[in-house]
Amino acid sequence: MLLLVGICGSPAYTRWAGTLTDPESPGAFYARLLAWPAWRLDADGQAGGLFAADLRAVLLVVLAVALLYLLPAAQVARVPGPVSQFFSGWAAYVLAGGLAAVLAALLGPAPSLLGALQDASIGAGYGFLTGWIIGIASLGGRA
Repeated sequence: MLLLVGICGSPAYTRWAGTLTDPESPGAFYARLLAWPAWRLDADGQAGGLFAADLRAVLLVVLAVALLYLLPAAQVARVPGPVSQFFSGWAAYVLAGGLAAVLAALLGPAPSLLGALQDASIGAGYGFLTGWIIGIASLGGRA
């Protein structure tokens, strides 16, 4: 998860994903989606400074780690096996994406409830479409 956010949220990757030639292709859509938890090395004039610019990426990592630790314990105990581990890892990333988006919108420089709700749908969508990577990575882990 840290690699996914670190690599795909990096300034170099987000620039590359924004310059894809066919923006309507599924590959370009997915490449831009992977760049959702973008982080920066400088605030670039954003209100709130560097922390506000990177808040979503930081919250995504922290919440995903916490949820990956908390979710599997209850599920894997009832249904042992790789399928349960896969889905609990995926679900943890979906929840982390939605919660990170809401908290970043509410704690950011211009908080609004409407913005938080809109960002929650984007964050949960990001988690749903990329969480399978985390689900695969969580296979074989112990609760």
